[in-house]
Amino acid sequence: MRDVTEALLKVLTGGGRGALATVVRTTGSTPQRPGARMLQLPDGSSVGTIGGGAVEAKVLSALASCRESGRPELMDLDLGRDLGMCCGGNMVVFVEPVQSEQRLLIFGAGHVARATATIAETVGFSVTVIDDREELNSAERFPTAERLLAEPAEAAARLAPRSEDWLLIVTHDHRLDEEALRTYASLPHRYLGMIGSRRKTFRILQRLAARGPVPALDRVYAPVGLDLGAVSPEEIAVSIVAELVALRHGKRPAHLRVVDAPEVARLLERAGARDVTAPPAGDTFEP
Repeated sequence: MRDVTEALLKVLTGGGRGALATVVRTTGSTPQRPGARMLQLPDGSSVGTIGGGAVEAKVLSALASCRESGRPELMDLDLGRDLGMCCGGNMVVFVEPVQSEQRLLIFGAGHVARATATIAETVGFSVTVIDDREELNSAERFPTAERLLAEPAEAAARLAPRSEDWLLIVTHDHRLDEEALRTYASLPHRYLGMIGSRRKTFRILQRLAARGPVPALDRVYAPVGLDLGAVSPEEIAVSIVAELVALRHGKRPAHLRVVDAPEVARLLERAGARDVTAPPAGDTFEP
């Protein structure tokens, strides 16, 4: 069991998501007893065993699904009827995700950033705020967050984003938003949200397309947040953190994002050939 415990500690401190299987109950003849554990690491390798053979193959598949979705599962396995194993007993195995505290990088230190940082920390995110304005990116405004006094693009090397990181662009300047999106969309991330209207999102994406290939947008959420009708900074923060929580649990509620809309795909295809200050005639795109 020591090897599983040591590996579990490395996952919890080193980033990435693993999944842990624990035998919680057995009846009849089974290859392992309650308390046996097996850990699947972020790279897909495993440590420990819950018995080998068909039952272990079944649990390894569940561990891989758990790593992907983040959802726990209680497996009730009849070894003879379900898996054709000669021992023929029954095992109940609990599969759960394990990962270190998740990092949320917030670019901008204004009202929305402050409210979002406060709420995000209460649901398990480790927050870092990036803004070069020292009077706003201060210990008084962000007492429990890490702070980096820099513009978004110049902070990339120091932040070294990881594939499990959550990134949020809420700066005070459209230029900074565009630079941050261009910089971080092509770097590792689990989520990249950008605040703003649908029209702002459209224009920024068109400008990016006019400058060259657009990075993959499958994990980009712009406009950011869930469609809650939020108006105040605090309400907007609730909609943003609700989106983070929903995605963390594999849910797909009513997002505001438009980057995957058919209109955007058509417009980006033609982006380099015209003025990008407004949508072309005939294309509908709500502001």
